Amino acid sequence: MTHLDGNALAGTFADALGSEFIDALGQCAGCRHRAVLAKAHAYVTEMGAVARCEECNGVLAVIVQTETEVLVNLSGLANMSIARGE
Repeated sequence: MTHLDGNALAGTFADALGSEFIDALGQCAGCRHRAVLAKAHAYVTEMGAVARCEECNGVLAVIVQTETEVLVNLSGLANMSIARGE
């Protein structure tokens, strides 16, 4: 499966979490690479979306939307920083 850049996840994450955080800086829990999430490799299907580290290909985040809930797993991120809007 071919990946897209992390910008492809912008709408999915905004819909699921109520905020835009593609410009957030994230650190991979596996290799400790830090980059904006827009640089992550995005895999989007009808079942959900996965963001993978551009450096080691480790899973950073997974979002699955069902009819009754949104399942979010960010365990592949050691940390994430989001700039405050002014």
